[in-house]
Amino acid sequence: MSDATVWGIIVALGIGTYAARFAFLGLVGDRPMPPWLLRHLRYTGVAVLPGLVAPLVVWPAATGGEVDPARLLAAAAALGVGYWRKDVIQAVLAGGLTLAAMSWALG
Repeated sequence: MSDATVWGIIVALGIGTYAARFAFLGLVGDRPMPPWLLRHLRYTGVAVLPGLVAPLVVWPAATGGEVDPARLLAAAAALGVGYWRKDVIQAVLAGGLTLAAMSWALG
């Protein structure tokens, strides 16, 4: 790609990001949002996080895109502890400890 194309893409993405943030911060401002919108926004993190984490668990770059049983088990442990205890810190610790233990056990 030429330098002009790369800079054009960077500028376009910057304008799009600014417009998306301005829609909530600049246009809505301090006006109250309707309850139906607040209800949907509450699930944004729950909808986005699995989309970010799943490729790292199923096709990790560290293994060249091959499925890694240690990562799958660590993700399952984190999910289980998170669901059971309702605590993010405990879920992260369970997943990390499981990944470390399985990586050590499997070599």
